[in-house]
Amino acid sequence: MIAGMRPRLQDGTFYFCTTDDAAVAEQAMPMALATFREDEGISLILPEAAAQRLGLPAEQPMRQITLGVYSALDGVGLTAAVATALAETGIACNMVAAFHHDHAFVPADRADEALACLTALSDAT
Repeated sequence: MIAGMRPRLQDGTFYFCTTDDAAVAEQAMPMALATFREDEGISLILPEAAAQRLGLPAEQPMRQITLGVYSALDGVGLTAAVATALAETGIACNMVAAFHHDHAFVPADRADEALACLTALSDAT
């Protein structure tokens, strides 16, 4: 999977936000790229404009790198390889596994560097 991951940087800036306000969560859901229910509230990955519109704290701008390989839900090692390669470069990463692809969210100011790192990892495998 690593050799075929074909990482690509998506357009836009995203923020990881949270709310325990049911009304705000309901407004945010249609705009959210992803959501997750936690004990402390609902976590949301929102486009920048949506986070601003809802007045949610948006402290760390992130960019999304999609791994083009179709990743199996029972696949082993892809997330670890991506996270390790980025960590060795000192780039923070939040991985989100969806049904078809895995996505790495990285600090916006290091997105190009992260993309180059993952492309190099893919090419070397």
